[in-house]
Amino acid sequence: MNAAGRAPELAVFGGSFNPPHVAHVLAVAYVLAAEAVERVVVVPTFQHPFQKALAPFDDRLEMCRLAFEDLRRVEVSSLERELGGDSYTVRTLEALHAREPSMSLALCIGADVLAERHLWHRAEQVEELARQIVLGRQGFDSPPGASPPLPQVSSTEIRRRLAASEDVGPLVPLRVRRYIEEHGLYRQA
Repeated sequence: MNAAGRAPELAVFGGSFNPPHVAHVLAVAYVLAAEAVERVVVVPTFQHPFQKALAPFDDRLEMCRLAFEDLRRVEVSSLERELGGDSYTVRTLEALHAREPSMSLALCIGADVLAERHLWHRAEQVEELARQIVLGRQGFDSPPGASPPLPQVSSTEIRRRLAASEDVGPLVPLRVRRYIEEHGLYRQA
């Protein structure tokens, strides 16, 4: 139990991270600064349930490690690869709860996907397993208590720019940009 008499909390920040960008890093920094969480676990999607095309998992995992390495109390997890198959939030939360039963869970969710929660696999159980930390996004309504809007940065736009050999400068952490260049990722849209 923490000083407030509650179980320590683990924040879960999942996503495709295709590639991870500065708004992802800012979101995690916000959660660490503003929420009473012990740490944040970043969980890249292994296999998108809607068959969305993704860069190889190992590349996205390593880019996440590079993107978040300067933030203390952040762990990048390969959990969804270990679970195998389609990546569903409920399976990830169940697995984290089983591994860390003394921790409460909080799920970081962008305001842009709030309206789609009902489409999630076993959505009711997701809400039972973890409280939600809503991260504001420019251009989307946010409920009271959400973070201030994060910068509008899109992985889709970043991939388009990379495929067109355009600069992604301030949109992608420097170490991630170098990794993308060294490994020839996203050269084709």
